[in-house]
Amino acid sequence: MEPMVVAKQMMDLQKATFDNSFQAMVLFQEQTEKMADTLLEQTFWMPEEGRKALSEWVKSYKKGRDDFKKVVDQNFKNAEAFFAVGEKPEKTKTK
Repeated sequence: MEPMVVAKQMMDLQKATFDNSFQAMVLFQEQTEKMADTLLEQTFWMPEEGRKALSEWVKSYKKGRDDFKKVVDQNFKNAEAFFAVGEKPEKTKTK
């Protein structure tokens, strides 16, 4: 097997692992956010300013998470382009 093919397969595995782990983290965070929202709805001692601050914190966190995902995806695309340059086109068989 050629080194470029092995390296591309390793990169593909890393991308799949990252995507699955990231999605699991997102699901965990969304579930935690739902539980926190339910808790905040039931607490009457929390002032409205505190609720707004928590809401803004969650929005900021989601934006940072999405920005991080975009950067990682772009870098995987760059790596895929690098490996695509090294690939040899397959020869078609003619009869």
